[in-house]
Amino acid sequence: MAVTLEVTPTRKRRPLVVGHLDSPNISDTKLFRSLFFASQEFSHMQPLRFILRRNSQSIIRKVKVLAAVFDELLRSHMVYSQSAQLCFEEMNIVMQRMKTLIEDCTRSSKLWLLLQIENVSFSFHELVADLSTVLDILPVNDFNLSEDAEDLILLLKKQCSDSIQFVDPRDDDLRRKVTDTIDGIKHQIVPDQSKLIGIFNDLGLLDSASLIEEIQRLEDETHDQIDERSRIAAASLIGLVRYANCVLYGPSTPSPHPDFRRHKSLSEANIPADFRCPITLELMRDPVVVSTGQTYDRESIDLWIKSGHNTCPKTGQVLKHTNLIPNSALKNLIVMWCRDQKIPFEIYGDGGVGSSTPCTEAVEFTRMMVSFLIDKLISVAEPNAVVFELRALAKSDSVARACIAEAGAIPKLVRYLGSDSPSLQINAVTAILNLSILEQNKTRIMETDGALNGVIEVLRSGATWEAKANAAATLFSLASISTYKRRLGRKVRVVSGLVDLAKQGPTSSKRDAFVAILNLAAERENVGRFVEAGVVQAAGDAFRELPEEAVSVVEAIVRKGGLMAVSAAFGLIRQLGEMMREGGDTTKESAAATLVTMCRKGGSELVAEMATIPGIERVIWEMIGTGTARGGRKAASLMRYLRRWAAGDTHETAATETQSIVVPTPSRIFNPVL
Repeated sequence: MAVTLEVTPTRKRRPLVVGHLDSPNISDTKLFRSLFFASQEFSHMQPLRFILRRNSQSIIRKVKVLAAVFDELLRSHMVYSQSAQLCFEEMNIVMQRMKTLIEDCTRSSKLWLLLQIENVSFSFHELVADLSTVLDILPVNDFNLSEDAEDLILLLKKQCSDSIQFVDPRDDDLRRKVTDTIDGIKHQIVPDQSKLIGIFNDLGLLDSASLIEEIQRLEDETHDQIDERSRIAAASLIGLVRYANCVLYGPSTPSPHPDFRRHKSLSEANIPADFRCPITLELMRDPVVVSTGQTYDRESIDLWIKSGHNTCPKTGQVLKHTNLIPNSALKNLIVMWCRDQKIPFEIYGDGGVGSSTPCTEAVEFTRMMVSFLIDKLISVAEPNAVVFELRALAKSDSVARACIAEAGAIPKLVRYLGSDSPSLQINAVTAILNLSILEQNKTRIMETDGALNGVIEVLRSGATWEAKANAAATLFSLASISTYKRRLGRKVRVVSGLVDLAKQGPTSSKRDAFVAILNLAAERENVGRFVEAGVVQAAGDAFRELPEEAVSVVEAIVRKGGLMAVSAAFGLIRQLGEMMREGGDTTKESAAATLVTMCRKGGSELVAEMATIPGIERVIWEMIGTGTARGGRKAASLMRYLRRWAAGDTHETAATETQSIVVPTPSRIFNPVL
């Protein structure tokens, strides 16, 4: 956390009133013992090691003097006056603030403290001044202290009253070196490596692991800042540390099981349902509210409206207007959740070098680092470590993604998609996945020779499930652009590869496949190809394993597809009924919506099949009474279909409903692009 004047504000002194302390009691004894033990604990704290050492030493020495005095007082078993007890209470608060300040400095980023050195030094001085105020009103003459103890109190009072704010010259000189290095970056001056080593040695950041930890602390610091200027300063420091780590210690050596997959981290983090966009089921990055009161991710609902729809996707109600109102409260909750889960929220933004208020220094540091890595990639015999570093950098933020693509890294990464090394293949495809998050990089990837075919090949025959899943996630990312959605859906290898992954992969890989399928199925012309490839059966087999994703896929396929899609889902009617009984709210809604669509398109034979599900009417009534608004409406529609069927009334069914529903046989009605 940032240790600034705002974080440790001047504490308003309470008036020394009487009336509630007439005689010593157990609470008074506890207060003094707490004060004694706090002083003992504080006096044994170690001063800060690399910066603010003199400031922290000064406070610790003063508390050691108090600890000696408290030790004598505790042995005397005195009865204290009301004013003395209030002073002890105030002193206890001051010491707790001192301890918190030092602990905060210990946990904080060293570079950030260095830039805030004057403010933090003032915070130390302010606490000494508060201690001096308490000592001035402390009734020492009532304590019957020994002569030595009285001398200690007098000495401490003088030290506190004479104390002035100071910045250690060593800290000030180190800060100047850091700011000079950052200022040089503005003029594209490459930092001298020996100077970088000196700076980070003085800060106690002696190896790659400590620099990576410093980056994490700086990223936390960025989230804590509310003004743009502070965020830019933190971004500059992050760029400096990343560059130094790469240049001084070389590209990282990837671990056997690197934890850099975007979808793996998200899926395993168990995203709260309220944080998912109802359209894509992905974590929302910019939640907005439509006229019906429902919240969607801005990109998804904007695309829905631009596609010609005038209804709310979740409720089916006609939108009174198409204004999108930012849901700032929900976005703040998502940001906080991402921080708790160690998921960088900015990764979902499209930003880039030219977005919002770019930090010039951070951009230049990133460009220098990317240039260094690209040169390494060309010259090294074993490229895996360099590709891993590009993968990690591409995950960090939009600036890095833009810089890497602009430096021409995509064609070089494509070469390693067909690598015989599983680790290198994973790193290459994941680097491309991370780059694809930036909007303009999607076009770069699609237009790079061999890039799309390379990703598809990894999807179909990658060396590991992780590589296949990340290839699926890359296709999902690319398909966020409508023209690419259609282009990808026309490729048989994409469709069959995703369906095969949904059938055979482990749970996390299946989830990636279903999410990609759901995105591509938004284009009606793609649905028939997925039906032919067996996506409905694959989803049905995953109902228990991934109920929300699998049922959503079936709903989309049935809604967008024709009678062939309804026929393919005929065998899932009983399972959909079970999902209405046992699933979560979202799953129940999707299952009910799927059955409504099937009843509307499939006719009386399909309604008859639904009627044979044991207890189906009770399930429907429960959804009407206790389900969500959308779920209740869908359940009511199902009840109407059942009642009309029971009464022999099929008047309102579509003309196609007179046809028998049979298990479909694949028909080659498309001419897919290979």
